[in-house]
Amino acid sequence: MVGGLERANPEALLEVEKENLRKTISQFNKSLATHAALCEKLVTRVRTLEKEETELRAKTAAYLKTGNKKLAGQMALRLQTIKKELEEYTSQAEDAEKTYKELTLARDVSIKEARAKIEEISRGINEMKVSKAMADLNEMASGMVNEIGGSGDTLNRLQEMIEDERTKAKGRARVARDSIDTSEVEQMAAEQDALEEMALADFAAAEGLTLEGEEADGSGGDLGGDEESTKTMGASESESA
Repeated sequence: MVGGLERANPEALLEVEKENLRKTISQFNKSLATHAALCEKLVTRVRTLEKEETELRAKTAAYLKTGNKKLAGQMALRLQTIKKELEEYTSQAEDAEKTYKELTLARDVSIKEARAKIEEISRGINEMKVSKAMADLNEMASGMVNEIGGSGDTLNRLQEMIEDERTKAKGRARVARDSIDTSEVEQMAAEQDALEEMALADFAAAEGLTLEGEEADGSGGDLGGDEESTKTMGASESESA
């Protein structure tokens, strides 16, 4: 009867049965070898008796031909004994050989059946492992589905929270942008432009240059003057280039 420990580890139980089968086969082969030795002994004895029978038959005939009935009678009596012994040993040898063949056949059939059963059990163990693995995977998948389904509310709340925070951040950015006073910035830009124009005018006066705008306003009617004595900012910039 299979216990709980054996049921939990069928592979170990199968290995034990394999080892037991190997031991049984080994013991059986030893007994079979002993029986085979007996068969060979009987066969050897039969051959010896056959040879002795042949020799006695020849001697009996020879003594009878020579007229020596006394020796011929002794050889004939010995021949009868050898014949009976030969018949017995021949019968024993035949029975022993028949038994040996039957035992060999029984061993081979038993081994074949045992191996087939072991292979079948091995396949069953492998199929059991696959079935257990599939069951574990299905249970794990079922658990994952339940966990994912249970976490749906949490994910929805998280999504709503992120969306709410993003909306709030956009609103804060818009309020901060609308609260910036751009008039001061525009005034600073105008002052900067005025300072740049004043610096340029001072530079032109110091260098004896005439700005393009001033030339157009101040000397527009005097087209015949000395062109070389009149320097314009445009000409100066051209030479510089």
